[in-house]
Amino acid sequence: MQLINDELEQFAQSLTTAEDALQQEVHRYTYAEHAEPHMLSGHLQGKLLEAISWMIRPEKILEIGTFTGYSALCLAKGLQDNGELHTIELRQADAGKARSFFDRSPLKDKIISHTGNAKDIIPALPHTWDLVFIDADKPGYIDYFNLVLPRVRQNGFILADNIFFHGEALEAEPKRKSAKAIKAFNEYITANEAVEKVAITLRDGLYLLRKL
Repeated sequence: MQLINDELEQFAQSLTTAEDALQQEVHRYTYAEHAEPHMLSGHLQGKLLEAISWMIRPEKILEIGTFTGYSALCLAKGLQDNGELHTIELRQADAGKARSFFDRSPLKDKIISHTGNAKDIIPALPHTWDLVFIDADKPGYIDYFNLVLPRVRQNGFILADNIFFHGEALEAEPKRKSAKAIKAFNEYITANEAVEKVAITLRDGLYLLRKL
């Protein structure tokens, strides 16, 4: 299912501030070298993440799912001077490549990389989060949400990516495991009274959740 009209998306990109040089390089590398380039946040969503971070001015950001590092580079821009972004990636190769990009950023000292299972790493991080971005394995979404919610400050934000899952989450009975998991996550969040929610129709769908 094509969710976003290509011509409209290209027009929106033309109206949007361009990526910086390092973001452009991550974008090019991912589409040229990675087996799953569709997982990249990309220009429009990246700029939205960046804008949200600037609006919140977080001290502590948690990202679950580093991939090649694009979204972390966007989110880190709005950090306070003493801020930190902790990003977790299960796959060693992706974590290493992302770190190589982070090390070339002026924000490199604010980005802390963790490699391994997020369900093990999250409880060991002794922080209260201002902003959390969930963009990892879809069957883990509900668990990740429940792990981070108690540590998100009141009126802090959680972002969850891919809530449309290529349109499959709109189906009454999705067939693929990840689509089923996203549909269950959406239903779980819709019924959850601990957060205020906005579903954003950008790219593959983005949930914006505010802790009440």
